[in-house]
Amino acid sequence: LAAGRKRMRLRRPVGRVPLYPGHIPTSPLQKALLAAGSACAALWDPYRHDMVAVLGETTGCLALPTLRDRMRNDPEGYRIFQERPRIRLSTLDMAWLRGLPDGALGREYIRFLEDNKVSPDTRMPAKFVDDEELAYVIQRYREVHDLMHTLLGMPTNMLGEVVVKWFEAIQTGLPMCVLGAAFGPVRLNARKLQVLATELLPWAVRSGRNASCVLNVYYEQRWEQSVESLREEIGIFPPPAVRV
Repeated sequence: LAAGRKRMRLRRPVGRVPLYPGHIPTSPLQKALLAAGSACAALWDPYRHDMVAVLGETTGCLALPTLRDRMRNDPEGYRIFQERPRIRLSTLDMAWLRGLPDGALGREYIRFLEDNKVSPDTRMPAKFVDDEELAYVIQRYREVHDLMHTLLGMPTNMLGEVVVKWFEAIQTGLPMCVLGAAFGPVRLNARKLQVLATELLPWAVRSGRNASCVLNVYYEQRWEQSVESLREEIGIFPPPAVRV
């Protein structure tokens, strides 16, 4: 009996053991509080990437397993899932990418980063996803987000972010993307709302529905491929000729 009590004292609570580096185990109640707080903060300031990240992790419990299964069931996606590549400054040969011809994915990706003064290293690591595989799925989603901007031809201003969020919401089903797509337009002026409603939104929705899963593309092995041909391969329609 004494030995049994000792074993019970030594047993860690279920769900409280970190599952990967940086993981913070949380209860359902804690996740709900984090989701509510991060949603309010993200709606108040859409550029609070830390709050957007927390919202994505704490509300993605249904969407992330679906995305994982889509990756597992696709040959290229399965290879990504097995090899776990990361898009970081430490993994990118910036000089080589910058030297690629205009129109190549790698060259246009670097152009996007430089023109918008963003870095792949600003993407936060997953913390609140209670599954190591699903943590990688949302990490991969974050790290290809700037590539979505590149493929869609969208800048990082509010209109561009809303368009990308509509595309990603249809592609991923992540509640965080749905929330951004639904509430982002309230920050747009009348002219940009008209452009969104008449030109960009219909195109983003059609492209999101038509495209294959964007997480199943091994972008690191496609740097030399042209953006135009990759769009065609994935199923993204050419962007409308409007000023964003």
